[in-house]
Amino acid sequence: LAQPVTPELLVSPSSQDGDLGSECPEDRGNWTGRLDFLLSCIGYCVGLGNVWRFPYRAYTNGGGAFLVPYFIMLAICGIPIFFMELSLGQFSSLGPLAVWKISPLFKGVGMGTILIVSLVAIYYNMIIAYVLFYLFASLTSDLPWQHCGNWWNTDLCLDHHVIKMGNTTFPVNISNTVSPSEEYWSRYVLHIQGSSGIGDPGMIRWNLCLCLLLSWTIVYLCILKGVKSSGKVVYFTATFPYLILVMLLIRGVTLEGAWKGIRFYLTPQFDHLLSSKVWIEAALQIFYSLGVGFGGLLTFASYNTFHQNIYRDTFIVTLGNAITSILAGFAIFSVLGYMSQELGVPVNQVAKAGPGLAFVVYPQAMTMLPLSPFWSFLFFFMLLTLGLDSQFAFMETIVTAVTDEFPYYLRPKKASFSAAICIILFLMGLILTTEGGMYWLVLLDDYSAGFGLMVVVITTCLVVTRVYGLKRFCRDIHMMLGFKPGPYFRACWMVLSPATMLALLVYNIIKYQPSEYGSYRFPGWAEVLGILMGVLSCLMIPIGMVVAVLQEEGTLWEVGVQQASRPAMDWGPSLEENRTGMYVASLAGSQSPRPLMVHMRKYGGVTSYENTAIELDRELEEEEEEESM
Repeated sequence: LAQPVTPELLVSPSSQDGDLGSECPEDRGNWTGRLDFLLSCIGYCVGLGNVWRFPYRAYTNGGGAFLVPYFIMLAICGIPIFFMELSLGQFSSLGPLAVWKISPLFKGVGMGTILIVSLVAIYYNMIIAYVLFYLFASLTSDLPWQHCGNWWNTDLCLDHHVIKMGNTTFPVNISNTVSPSEEYWSRYVLHIQGSSGIGDPGMIRWNLCLCLLLSWTIVYLCILKGVKSSGKVVYFTATFPYLILVMLLIRGVTLEGAWKGIRFYLTPQFDHLLSSKVWIEAALQIFYSLGVGFGGLLTFASYNTFHQNIYRDTFIVTLGNAITSILAGFAIFSVLGYMSQELGVPVNQVAKAGPGLAFVVYPQAMTMLPLSPFWSFLFFFMLLTLGLDSQFAFMETIVTAVTDEFPYYLRPKKASFSAAICIILFLMGLILTTEGGMYWLVLLDDYSAGFGLMVVVITTCLVVTRVYGLKRFCRDIHMMLGFKPGPYFRACWMVLSPATMLALLVYNIIKYQPSEYGSYRFPGWAEVLGILMGVLSCLMIPIGMVVAVLQEEGTLWEVGVQQASRPAMDWGPSLEENRTGMYVASLAGSQSPRPLMVHMRKYGGVTSYENTAIELDRELEEEEEEESM
């Protein structure tokens, strides 16, 4: 049989000697299963924030009424930006740095993203280390934070069992006491009394250090083979939390006083909707919960096949994430209602957000239940699985971004490169394992992904719609999915999403408050350091612009800026068979005046997607005629 001949017009100069292997980088790889991508996105979006931030934000901002601005902000900001990120990644099959071939002038946006993700990955894995610590501590018949009388407890410690049994011969003033779980967290786990503040980190807590090492080891083993290994792990880490959440929910609602907590959580207070703060809080919750701007969504989508239905996946993940947050609120507040009844105090006195809920309040509630070690183990195992798949995304984002920049050198050594990144971030995170490590964690949490992340998302939105062009972006999506985004998406991308993000940014700057941890106020130099963390990610954008312009030849504006803002010559789908329409002309070595016909001769008959390509060519010709007239 005659071998198929590649038309000369499509043979790249580099492959004419036949030695293709020495010229082409190793294949990036793709997801190996049908559900790998979807479960990875669900695992990435559904994280610790769904459990410890959403319920608290809901009850402090109008209870059930909070769901109104929450879903409106999901429609305006969440879904459109989520879909935009997935589209960019899937269309180009590139990571957060290389994807800026779309407009090389703005490559600094990608650099800013990597800086933000690296800082977040350092402290996020420390939270996973705390979870591991509590997970191991739950493997006992009697939870260590159940009673007072341990070496780490003080005279202020008051055991709730003592109150319940009424063994005290004098009235107890609960407001001046501390629970055993709070002292276990601050005085034993953190040993924060060994540090006088952020400038005095104290000694390394070796048990925390070992937990951090274990968490980094788990993360490395799961991302060892990139998406081929992490894509299989998420089948467990993305689904198992739902099983535990349902178990905790069923157990919670059957407790005495549970409805007291749920009523507190959901009672609508519609007068709150007149406050701008509630709408800003809803937008912030959507923004951070979906993980837009961190590069994780773009990275995951870049491993998809070219025609994967990301439109459907967008709605599955975003709505699933919202429903999970609401369910988690029921699981948390049902237990808090029971706890408030046991202690004889209002629900708002036991409700907390963030680490205070996960490591103090909920563990204390567990001690009030029969089989408390079992329920404690389940709760922390749920937090572990929720945290791990978000951490997989952060690491995959960093590794993919750098390997896509240097594919010839790093892709064959991806496992070694991943190990090097994990070791570097582990060493940078060692300060978090010290006695004053919590102060550094709060600083990183408050500043690493604050206004810098919003600037990154706003810039991305504006570059895609105004510099690259909304029409062209919609054509790219048409080429991938077979249809163009509707007026809803176009309106959000052009106006609503960037305007809302800008309002968020302005609000955050106006309402800026210095960091604090309990009664501790951070010194001025720590505040400056935190602000610099945020500013540095923003500065990457102008730095990237200067570098891009200097790489272009000619005068600064006429050639430099204009040329650097246009898509690179090789921008477009990564596989030749997907480069139809306007993109086929940018294939390596292509000199054909009729590139689409050559492309069809090479790849066979006219498919539905090549029909789309012909339509695109027609549209481009019409546009050129309009411009010339």
